[in-house]
Amino acid sequence: MTSHHLEEEPAEHRHFARYLQALEAVAETDEVALVAAVLRDQDTTMADSAVGRHLDRRASDLLTDAKFTAWAQALTEVIADRDFLTLRLREWTLLRTIALGEPWTAEELTGATDWFSAWPPPRRSRPHPRP
Repeated sequence: MTSHHLEEEPAEHRHFARYLQALEAVAETDEVALVAAVLRDQDTTMADSAVGRHLDRRASDLLTDAKFTAWAQALTEVIADRDFLTLRLREWTLLRTIALGEPWTAEELTGATDWFSAWPPPRRSRPHPRP
């Protein structure tokens, strides 16, 4: 992307891009504070979108990592009043459960969104629902 092209972008697009860059570069120790700062932006739709992309990237990276649980718990507090982000994190947590071969229920799957249905979980072993 050329600098000329960037100058033609609407201000809100540049703002969104800056958030994405900052979220991608943030140190783990500063991540929750940056997410909270982004969510304080007056443009809540743009903020939710930026944090949603970040959440998807980080959850995917951490899916089977031991750090996932602590990360998800910390993020849960920051996104608690954002329904979309809370649901997305819950579905990533379910994907993790399935990926690790841990017990899950059919109700958890049937209550999931279309987004969740479109993501095939990583297959370490064939998942089986708990009775």
